[in-house]
Amino acid sequence: MADPESDRDNPRSLPVPDGGWSERLETLADPIVVPPEESDFVQPAGILASDGSYCAHGALWRRHRPITVAPPRPETVTETLAGRWLWGGVLWQHFGHFLVESTSRLWALNALDRPVDGVLFIPKRPRVGDAVREFQRDFVSLLAPDLPIRVITAPTCVQELVVPGQGFGIGALIGGTRSFRDAMHARFAREIAADGPERLYISRSALGLGKGGLLGEERLEEQLVQQGYEIFHPEKHDLATQMARYKAATHVIAVDGSALHLFAMVGRPDQNVAMILRRKSGAAAQLATNVEKFCGRTPLVIEALHTEWVKQGKGRADRLSFGELDLVRAGKALAEGGFVAPNVDWPELTEENRAALFRDKGLGERGDYVESPEYERARIRRMRQDRRARRAARRAASDTPT
Repeated sequence: MADPESDRDNPRSLPVPDGGWSERLETLADPIVVPPEESDFVQPAGILASDGSYCAHGALWRRHRPITVAPPRPETVTETLAGRWLWGGVLWQHFGHFLVESTSRLWALNALDRPVDGVLFIPKRPRVGDAVREFQRDFVSLLAPDLPIRVITAPTCVQELVVPGQGFGIGALIGGTRSFRDAMHARFAREIAADGPERLYISRSALGLGKGGLLGEERLEEQLVQQGYEIFHPEKHDLATQMARYKAATHVIAVDGSALHLFAMVGRPDQNVAMILRRKSGAAAQLATNVEKFCGRTPLVIEALHTEWVKQGKGRADRLSFGELDLVRAGKALAEGGFVAPNVDWPELTEENRAALFRDKGLGERGDYVESPEYERARIRRMRQDRRARRAARRAASDTPT
């Protein structure tokens, strides 16, 4: 008898990218959709079948556990929703989490035997209510034009609910299931024509350091403009424009971030992609896997941080920390990867440059940020190794007979 915790067809087990319940549809008559009552990481919320049993098929998993769990059955259910609806799951307001987790069941739009009346979500944060942001509507429209979105904010009995398995997500599903990738390739933004330059840099510099920025990114942009790149700020454009740019580019450079999740939806094997890391994070490896699996080509991942700046007293990176780019190392890596000219010689950031960048960002000389102890120790080790290597080279040269 199969262990339910390891049986890939059992929705109480971890969803996997290569088959099982993550690629299966269930249809429920008269289920009760229960939204979360409190804002928390793990929330009692989701779908109860008409008999009151929990529909684990509709849970949202992240890494090795579900973050929506069986809710108690409501004492009374006064709200009803007629029609046939597709379960979308948890609606995130954060752009990156929306792309990776809120879209994870939309693959079913490519597998339905008959139409649905719309997509049904529950909010991640109850205080948001039934709000739907423009980018969320635009994304769904690029898959299924004019398909309504409904957000449930009170326990509701739905006439018919199609519940797809989770086909995308953080963890083992970051590369998507075959059904999810096929649906994106077949449907997403298919009416959007390529429009834009061949060389594109997807920037985060306009977002500020407080949102995981990169100190020195503007200096990188100055160098890339000289190499023929357009500096593109995706948050300043609608999704259609972003898709047009991403389809047109042959060479794409980006600092790691949510924009690459969106690029991956339309990326192709013939496109060259370089991802420059903005801080040490396990999320970067997930992002690289996402791009590789969706686009069919491994991105060039560049680790070229001079250091990382963290809040005093923290001691390690968090969401408020930011990296400082080593422009010399970044330029060499991009040249070796064929993204810029082979002879680039980009300038090193001086202490004066660094102080000016901090002032430009409104942080004074350094504000209340200090250098990450981990990076400081690593850089000191590199400096010592470089000195030893230079001494060894001088000794070797002096010992060489003339």
